[in-house]
Amino acid sequence: MSMLYLASGSPRRRELLGQIGVPFSTLPTVIDETPLPNEAAAAYVQRLACAKAQAGLTSLAVPGTAVVLGADTSVMLDGRILGKPQDRADALAMLTALSGQTHEVLTAVALANSQRCEVRVVSSQVSFRTLSTAEIEAYWASGEPQDKAGSYAIQGLGAVFVRDLCGSFSAVVGLPLCETAALLADFGIPCWQRPSETVQ
Repeated sequence: MSMLYLASGSPRRRELLGQIGVPFSTLPTVIDETPLPNEAAAAYVQRLACAKAQAGLTSLAVPGTAVVLGADTSVMLDGRILGKPQDRADALAMLTALSGQTHEVLTAVALANSQRCEVRVVSSQVSFRTLSTAEIEAYWASGEPQDKAGSYAIQGLGAVFVRDLCGSFSAVVGLPLCETAALLADFGIPCWQRPSETVQ
């Protein structure tokens, strides 16, 4: 069976892969995440997920039969990509814009080996209740928004902002498990293996 590598340092993605009983090793990669001019959001997340998977594969001394998983998540509001906040002011502006609104979360997952790279994109709609300035400030002070797309974490303290979710919860967290399992099966990697085999 092929060895699976996760091209990400995200603890959330590690936990999600572990949840479905897939053994893997982490292989953090760094790529340029700057959107291309006039690049559509779906194309952007697909490109980054594939680039992460390919970069991980390239970093292996002997790729052999290895399979590398890359993923990317972006928050979209009114056609604009809300990435990770650059600073406090950026995070507060994002959260203020998301307040009382419904936004789209796009997550792409890609698997690559020496022969091919396959990718799936999942779209979810997330609705926020109206947020007060005080709780936006308090949320920033918690430290949670600092490295999160859209400046919030649905699996963390930010869950109290979410009024409604239409789509995949795991995709909003960072890895769509249904689509990931299907891709893994296509590459000959089954789910529900012994959890003790998973390398964190």
